[in-house]
Order: sequence, then C-alpha cells, then structure tokens
Amino acid sequence: MATLHSDAFEPGPAVGYRPTANEEFMNTEQLAYFRMKLLGWKEAILRESRETMTELANGPIQEADLTDRASSETDWGIHLRTRDRQRKLISKIDAALRRIETGEYGFCEVTGEPISLARLEARPIATMTVEAQERHEKNERISRDD
Repeated sequence: MATLHSDAFEPGPAVGYRPTANEEFMNTEQLAYFRMKLLGWKEAILRESRETMTELANGPIQEADLTDRASSETDWGIHLRTRDRQRKLISKIDAALRRIETGEYGFCEVTGEPISLARLEARPIATMTVEAQERHEKNERISRDD
C-alpha cells in the first residue's frame, strides 16, 4: 500500500483523458492514465476481498436443509477461488505498476514493440502484443501435446 501514497503528488491525467494513437506512445499523460486505471482496479479488488472476508468472519453456514447447506458451501467455494484468482491478479497489477515506474510499461516483453492502446485499455496488465501472446499460447499448446 505504500506505493499508493508515495506518488500522491505526481500529476494525474486530465479529467476525461483517453490515450490516442495521435500522441507519443507512453508519454507522461498515458503513463499516468494507466497508473490510475491500475490503482483503481487494485482498490476495487481489495474492497471486494475485504467484503468477502467480513462475510466469512460473520460465522459458518447455518442452513438446516442439507441441500441449502450444500448450495451455500458451493457458493463459498466459488467466492474463495475467485478471491485466489484476484490475489494473483493483484500481483500482476503490482508488476504492471513497477513497469510504469521503470519505463517498460506498454512494450512487449518478447519483441519490445509497443502493445496497442486498445489492448492495454482492455487488459492493462498485458505484457505482450496480441501476436506475441498468440505465438506464446500456440507454443504452450504444442508443449502440452508432447
């Protein structure tokens, strides 16, 4: 959480700003935009996680009917798996924030080419261009088939 406060005086993007291809790629305003997007996403995940933990802390499942109890336990299992996926997502968000700080954000870790703004908008934690990601996934499938 220290990162949230250490850069509090850094200027953010203008209100209503959206990155466009008509400007220098990963300029200060684009970096600030994606930083704010990532921080907002992380905060939303942490808020949901706190809510789930509060619900869990309120006590065990008390349904008398076995079917209702089984359904509730299944729901809790889904909640906990979702939280685990979100915990992993937070580490990817933190890695993206570190890439912003080091100047590596927005560039493919395989080819070094810029990742499209549309891809970063849809998946701000992306580390590869669509083409590099497709090659990576194809190679993974081939490896699994061996």
